Formats: sequence, C-alpha cells, structure tokens
Amino acid sequence: MKAVFLLCLVVVAVSARPEAQYTNKYDNVNLDEILVNKRLLVPYIKCALDQGKCSPDGRELKSHIREALENYCAKCTPVQQDGTRRVIAHLIKHKLEEWEKLKAKYDPEGKYTHKYEKELEEVQH
Repeated sequence: MKAVFLLCLVVVAVSARPEAQYTNKYDNVNLDEILVNKRLLVPYIKCALDQGKCSPDGRELKSHIREALENYCAKCTPVQQDGTRRVIAHLIKHKLEEWEKLKAKYDPEGKYTHKYEKELEEVQH
C-alpha cells in the first residue's frame, strides 16, 4: 500500500513540474534592429518557410514555431513571449503577405494564430 502511495506521489510531482523552457541563448537578439531591416528580416522568414538557409538562431526559432503557437508560448521565457507578440504585430502591420504564408504553413486551420491576432486587435483599440 505504501508503494502505491509513493508511486502516486511521484506521478503527481512529475506531472506538476513546470515544463522546461526554450533556451534563452538568443534572448538578447535585438528584435527592433531585425524588424526594421529587410536584409535581416527576410532570411528569418525564408528560413521559417523552408525557402532559404537558416542561421543557428533561425533554426532554433523554426524548430519551436508550431509548438509555441499551439501552447501560446507556454515554454517561452518572458523575453520570448514579448518578442513573439512584437514580431507577429510587425508582420501583420508591415508584412501581411509573409504572415499569411507563415500561418498557412504552421497553422493552416487558424486555430492558434487567431488568439494572437485577436489580442493584437484588442491592444490597438
């Protein structure tokens, strides 16, 4: 009986453990510099769309896009959560065609990106 109780405690402890966060290795990247510079921004977009080579940070970003959208960036650091909102806002306002392509690739049914778009719309009003 004690063994069953201990096993239950272990299962609860493991399942209650917070999920690991994505690496913060690239949290110091200057997003503003990238977003306003087409020469810097376009390669990231092409990487995410499988239309170009990926830098190490581009590869890292690309490997988490779908999961981050699906779980509303639950594994993101606070810096990454803020950056995600800023990047999406920039793409919607200034690169809508690219945003639509990214949505088609990573969220074709619009189940997850809709949350970000709605949040952005509420902030603007």
